[in-house]
Amino acid sequence: MATKKIEKEPKKVAYGAESIQVLEGLEPVRKRPGMYIGSTGPDGLHHLIWEIFDNSRDEAMNGYANRVEVTLLPHDQIRVVDNGRGIPVDIHSKTKVSALETIMTTLHAGGKFGGDGYNVSGGLHGVGASVVNALSIMCKVEVHRDGGFFIQEYKQGVSKGKVKQIGKSKFTGTITTFEPDPIIFKEGTTFEMSRVVSHLRQQAYLVKGLSITIVDAREVTEKLDLEGETYAADLNIECPTTTFYFEGGLKSLVKHYNEFSKPIHKNIFYVEKEAENVGVEIALQYIDDMTTKMAAFANNIPTAEGGTHVTGFKTALTRLINAYARKNGILKEKDDNLSGDDVLEGLTVVISVKLREIQFEGQTKAKLGSMEAQSAVSTVFSDAFTIFMEENPDDAKEIINKGLLALRARKAAKAAKDSVLRKGALEGFSLPGKLADCQSNDPADSELFIVEGDSAGGTAKMGRDRVTQAILPLRGKILNVERARLDRMLGSEQIKNLVLAMGAAIGDTFNIEKVRYHKLIIATDADVDGAHIRTLLLTFFYRYYRPIIDAGYVYIAQPPLYKIQQGKKIDYAFSDEEKFAIVGDVDITNPEEESSEENIEEGEESEVKEEKNSKKETVKPSSQKIRIQRYKGLGEMNSEELWETTMDPNTRILKQVSVHEAEEADRVFEMLMGSEVGPRKSFIQTHAKSANVDI
Repeated sequence: MATKKIEKEPKKVAYGAESIQVLEGLEPVRKRPGMYIGSTGPDGLHHLIWEIFDNSRDEAMNGYANRVEVTLLPHDQIRVVDNGRGIPVDIHSKTKVSALETIMTTLHAGGKFGGDGYNVSGGLHGVGASVVNALSIMCKVEVHRDGGFFIQEYKQGVSKGKVKQIGKSKFTGTITTFEPDPIIFKEGTTFEMSRVVSHLRQQAYLVKGLSITIVDAREVTEKLDLEGETYAADLNIECPTTTFYFEGGLKSLVKHYNEFSKPIHKNIFYVEKEAENVGVEIALQYIDDMTTKMAAFANNIPTAEGGTHVTGFKTALTRLINAYARKNGILKEKDDNLSGDDVLEGLTVVISVKLREIQFEGQTKAKLGSMEAQSAVSTVFSDAFTIFMEENPDDAKEIINKGLLALRARKAAKAAKDSVLRKGALEGFSLPGKLADCQSNDPADSELFIVEGDSAGGTAKMGRDRVTQAILPLRGKILNVERARLDRMLGSEQIKNLVLAMGAAIGDTFNIEKVRYHKLIIATDADVDGAHIRTLLLTFFYRYYRPIIDAGYVYIAQPPLYKIQQGKKIDYAFSDEEKFAIVGDVDITNPEEESSEENIEEGEESEVKEEKNSKKETVKPSSQKIRIQRYKGLGEMNSEELWETTMDPNTRILKQVSVHEAEEADRVFEMLMGSEVGPRKSFIQTHAKSANVDI
């Protein structure tokens, strides 16, 4: 009998003046934190440090400070100290409370709106310190100023009392201590020392004469009495401490980026000059490589998405190199001009601009919008780079020849890419023969397991979920793309199959919307060869499919190392520690003779003798046998084991690949996979003792 579906009328909601919610104070920040710090994940968490540090750095940029310290304290607290002027503590005429409280508890309040406080600064919205305060369960500011020592404390953006003077001080500066609110940062409030060090190292290059110290005091067990002390590093605390101080500025930063690379010209180009009231500083050097390393800053704020200053530089660089090449007969009349991509290949460049009135796109300041920066950069760079090429003709010739090589390679790569894609089109865009595709056409539900070897590939095909899981076996090690151009790369059958399977093309025709799988899972053996193949694949994705990594589509499978069977009970261990945790405090012996663990790992059956140490009770040897199987590769598993441990979404362990610090990742890939042997050899010798080699 059919039943009639009764549609319910939507509930009517009154919408009037009372429906309009007015958020007071710092409530908007806690309501929508992503608007102010980008996210509430690890990036947003670390952004809190950058906001407080930027205030101290701005003091240094304007000549009022030369030392900043960032200390990681227990309980995920951060302490930032500078020796600047100290935040004013006198009563503000409009707010009727101290200037310190105004800055810390009011949005859009600060000394960077065009007054006499700062000539150049990274802040422009006046929300940095107040946002950190709003998103912290505890925040405390100590000010050393005018011979006094002042303090005020806050909780979730609200002051716990008035500013108090608690003594005299011979120092000047500001100390800000805060603890992120776990209610806001649900993914965790643990800071990464490596990320803090990387970011602040970069800042030290950008401000000549500024000393930046990072102290990791999280493991310090004794009570840290830092109140009233200016710097933790001066207390001689035994904990990891790093200090950066550079006089070379951007030239030193370019040298740092090119540490593991081979320059094609010795002289690093450098210019620092002001035009149209914009300070411009640029350093560049070409290396024997195909990648481009470009770091851009506006008032020392990293602008990852570029902006007007980058546009001005790129336009001027392309125009100048083509003009010089034609003037000196290196480019003939019939030759094509070098494109922007051609002149950028192999370039390492740092661009820094400083403006009094600065305009970013968004509070996170990822892109510069100030139009005057474009013409200023173009003017300053054009004048200086023209002189550089005239005074260094050998360097200029090497740079142009590098561009010509890129031009020829670009044409060859286009032909190879067109050939691959055209072949696919002629065959109805047929997928690689080795690919066992899934039935689903929805990329969000589809997974591609990139498996090492035909044996593991065959097992994975038998054990997979055919609806959502596709399998692409690789035969051996793929080409090292760090050392190969696109045309040669696409000549590799393995890489060509991977490109076709992904379905998003490559190079300038890449379209992330056409990626056929939103989980690309690298599944290799847990040995040295497997690690090498995994590194080669990660290099491929990083160099040619970086947007896929940024989108969170790339994963690494974690197959178990051991299968442990006791009677009918089966456990899997993913490390030696897990194996010992499962087996417990038992002595494993062979019934007939003593057996080494290596023999047991190969699958020999053994009796278990157990001793309960806590009760000092000896237990009679059990007849139950324990069997430990050590997996050397995925191919040693049967289809049920591979499904249960590595492929089943309910039980598997996947590691999502992400890139927090692109510059550092770039240096590591270049060192490990590039053509220079020296840096790689030095790295291996330095870290040889800590290597875990499965022989």
